[in-house]
Amino acid sequence: MLLVLCCMLPVGCCAAQPPWPFLPTTYNNCTLKTLLTAEELSAGVDRLAAEIAAHYRHEPLTIVGILTGSIVLLADVIRRIDLPIKVGLIQASSYRGTATEPGELLLNLEKLPDVTDRHVLLLDDIFDTGRTLAEVVDRIRDRGARSVRSAVLLRKQGRQQVALEPEHVVFCIPDAFVVGYGLDYADAYRNLPFVAALEEGDL
Repeated sequence: MLLVLCCMLPVGCCAAQPPWPFLPTTYNNCTLKTLLTAEELSAGVDRLAAEIAAHYRHEPLTIVGILTGSIVLLADVIRRIDLPIKVGLIQASSYRGTATEPGELLLNLEKLPDVTDRHVLLLDDIFDTGRTLAEVVDRIRDRGARSVRSAVLLRKQGRQQVALEPEHVVFCIPDAFVVGYGLDYADAYRNLPFVAALEEGDL
């Protein structure tokens, strides 16, 4: 079952959410509209970790974080899961520099451990077009994983270009360029403890 953990509804129900309550703030002279507070993110990660633990039920698991946006989420999730786990990393990039639209997807799997006959959970910061996650799922399956599932912190509405759906979605968000909690713009903002939308004039 596909879950939107923030509201416990199927992913398709995201579009039915009421208008998002933007909370304006400033950072480095840029205007940010806060979508998710640190407290909301923490509660969402708690729910995600519980879902992961319930699904695998103490089965050995390899959690693979898709760099660089997932680093904060990965660190928070693995500290909440009481499972026998291994951790791997994949470098994936389709946004470079100040680009706000995805370009050519570049993948580096050098830091990926052996996943042969392992249950693998891919962890990513955001499901935008879905091209990155779909490609990584295929690559992991080609390496002999027993199963491959995916979990994303954010699912952006109205952007999907692939048939793949993540098994776990923590929050659905509007179609906006977001930063914070590991997500960046030109390698800035990753350290923010909340998720916010950048004003178009600051992009």
